[in-house]
Amino acid sequence: MSGPRASAVAAHAVSIAAFLAIWELAMRQEWLSAAFFGQPTGIVAFLWDGFVSGRKLWLELGYTILGTVVSFLLGSVLALALGLVFVMFPKVEHAMEPYLTVLNAMPRLALAPLFLLWFGLGIGSKIAVGTSLSFFIVLANTVAGIRGASQDLVVLSRSLGATPRQVFFKVTLPSAVPVIFSGLRLALIYSMLGVVGAELIAAEHGLGQQLAYLQATFNMNGVMALLVLLALLGMVVTQGMTRLEKAMLRWQ
Repeated sequence: MSGPRASAVAAHAVSIAAFLAIWELAMRQEWLSAAFFGQPTGIVAFLWDGFVSGRKLWLELGYTILGTVVSFLLGSVLALALGLVFVMFPKVEHAMEPYLTVLNAMPRLALAPLFLLWFGLGIGSKIAVGTSLSFFIVLANTVAGIRGASQDLVVLSRSLGATPRQVFFKVTLPSAVPVIFSGLRLALIYSMLGVVGAELIAAEHGLGQQLAYLQATFNMNGVMALLVLLALLGMVVTQGMTRLEKAMLRWQ
């Protein structure tokens, strides 16, 4: 690890440690109520019991991650396929645009009870909510990315004798990858938000279901612990997609 990077990591570690120390002191001195804010030592104890002693949280985390991954893949694949159809057949896009606009305008979490009725309390309803959120993000970015490709490169490729297939796969699609990946990164986060949001409403398993239960029983240490866990999960997901994007765009 280089010097500036190591210094930045150390600065972040010191800041977080100082924040936690002040938080713990405020709880012990009763300047703040642990019933409303939780306590760092209690949060650590909850996570230790959930992942090491009792290991119950592994199951809930697995359900949330599975729902997120499946909904992201399903929504992204469908959106990429439909985006390609729209680019190749503009009349299809023109015909479907009003309906897609209406569906996209609907608040998906408000539709969660309907998905619960259709797919039940299991993971299917969570995947439906996550897919509905990721689909429109990837679709918009796919169409925008492909249509935003440099027309100068396209014309130059055609003038050099490239076939339409070669132009699309060697010029247009590579040029659209950065925009598409931007949508994929955002779609993955929204998939997780959709899954967790649906779990909060009603679920058999998942971090959202556990969060709703702990909130109802006023276990603030557990609530704060799961919020920290979800924040870390979101950070890992974002960093993973960013690294993947950099690896795939190394040719640029």
